[in-house]
Amino acid sequence: MPDKEMSQDTPIKLLLVDDEAGYVGVLAKRMAKRNIDTITATNGNEAIQTLRSHRFDCAVIDLKMEDMDGIEVLKIFKKMDPTMPVIMLTGHGSETAAREGVRFGAFDYLTKPCDLDDLIDIICKACNRKTP
Repeated sequence: MPDKEMSQDTPIKLLLVDDEAGYVGVLAKRMAKRNIDTITATNGNEAIQTLRSHRFDCAVIDLKMEDMDGIEVLKIFKKMDPTMPVIMLTGHGSETAAREGVRFGAFDYLTKPCDLDDLIDIICKACNRKTP
């Protein structure tokens, strides 16, 4: 299990799941500048395989993806690592579905496009860290 008492100098390990490859690529580069070590997955199955082989402090999952709904991925993640906080992203104005994600154990949700500082703030809160 990830150590929740890590120093502020230790990068946050983040799993970012979104089927928009360009979006996750840009976001991962921007996160790296903020001391967030990001591994990306562009679909639910890839995300599940990645979580099987790596430990993460937090995950950010898009709600609407081609292969698997974000809620399904959330439920599987919560079985695999019940303590890992998961943040849902929705770009489809579907706040009702995002709130459903919170009901199934998501830490919080944001609507896309989201402000990078807002996303980083929620990630840091989920990992019990100060915002860089």
